[in-house]
Amino acid sequence: MIKKGMKLYSILFGACPKCHQESMYVTKNPYVLSDTLKINDKCSHCGTRYRMEPSFFYGSMYVSYAVGIAFAVAAFVISYLIIETSLITAFIAIILTLIGFMPIIMRLSRNIWINLFMSYDKSLVKKD
Repeated sequence: MIKKGMKLYSILFGACPKCHQESMYVTKNPYVLSDTLKINDKCSHCGTRYRMEPSFFYGSMYVSYAVGIAFAVAAFVISYLIIETSLITAFIAIILTLIGFMPIIMRLSRNIWINLFMSYDKSLVKKD
């Protein structure tokens, strides 16, 4: 089970990497394409600035490549090796997977990138 306080929680849900109390993104749904990469300036709970410097998220392009490859390999394994489709069908499945999951891949890459530089701080979480 993935709980708040785990780096994986912030990566999968796009939560603030410091306090895990709110989403970093203006819109939680990545398929609102006009807002896919719109990120809040800072966390309203702990005040963490998400953009540590101008162009900070350019580095997530490198992560995006690896995440895209992982999705492509998964599509290939499922279509070609498990379902046993033809090679051309497996290729089409890879293309459709990359297009269909593009907003998720982009956000996941940003989440991984920012979590490389920030860690959860339980002292920032307000006790109720």
